[in-house]
Amino acid sequence: MILSIIFSVLSLFLFFCQLFTLQKGGRFFLTGAFQILASLFVMSGAIIYTVMSPEWVPEKHNFGYSYILAWVAFPLALISGLIYVILRKRE
Repeated sequence: MILSIIFSVLSLFLFFCQLFTLQKGGRFFLTGAFQILASLFVMSGAIIYTVMSPEWVPEKHNFGYSYILAWVAFPLALISGLIYVILRKRE
């Protein structure tokens, strides 16, 4: 999850850098790649937490809101990365 945060922040900084240096009509491939990597790290972090947690019994144990938030963050980060890849710079 920490790697996901790092790659998300790096993709934000890359987006701002590419916004001012990229030529007209260029695509934000590097920014999109970092955002897709961030989504994969979110997914792997949630999977590792699921596998390493004790046996899930609804009456005694629940994962909590942060676990659900991680699974919601995965598709949102993936969609964001794909939009960055598709996005072209306009004038």
